[in-house]
Amino acid sequence: MAHPTQLGFQDAASPVMEELLNFHDHALMIVILISTLVLYIIVAMVSTKLTNKLVLDSQELEIVWTILPAIILILIALPSLRILYLMDEMNDPHVTVKAVGHQWYWSYEYTDYENLEFDSYMVQTQDLTKGEFRLLETDHRMVIPQESPIRIIVSAEDVLHSWAVPSLGIKMDATPGRLNQSTFMVLRTGVFYGQCSEICGANHSFMPIVIEAVPLEGFESWSSMVLEDA
Repeated sequence: MAHPTQLGFQDAASPVMEELLNFHDHALMIVILISTLVLYIIVAMVSTKLTNKLVLDSQELEIVWTILPAIILILIALPSLRILYLMDEMNDPHVTVKAVGHQWYWSYEYTDYENLEFDSYMVQTQDLTKGEFRLLETDHRMVIPQESPIRIIVSAEDVLHSWAVPSLGIKMDATPGRLNQSTFMVLRTGVFYGQCSEICGANHSFMPIVIEAVPLEGFESWSSMVLEDA
């Protein structure tokens, strides 16, 4: 999760987020190179009184500075399109979870199981235990198996919400009367935090998302225990 004074993204916990981080570094390097070149040209033009008459009217130079930006845009667009297709790819998900946004909590339904559903409310500050995070902890976590493709179906009951977990590289709008779906896979065990990312009312800041990734055996034990308690 994020920490104070952090300048970059959170550590990637899914293949898509790793690709997004690589693309960010790739695009940022191109921006730095362009900015450095432009700054050098500005300083050179301001600091010298010399004029090259070959630059004042040069067809070759105009061709270069027309084609070069097009090549740079292609170098940015191709990996971007690749990631867009990777984010939309849906290959035989092992678990399907339906997340429904309410004012102001989330409810989860595991559609592969019968009667495996629960509401997830934020834990109040006075109820937090040692080591838990204020405004981020929930009373029920969304538990999923690690290294398994997960399909998330997102909707809302009342107003617009947005189901977002930065370390997994996923952000999906929750729209009343509409089902949006996405897929992700968690590469390691751990607890990953997110929040509603669409202003949805007075308590918009108080509907966190907590995903706990566990080994497959642990997920089966958890689901069996929840079904027994239901």
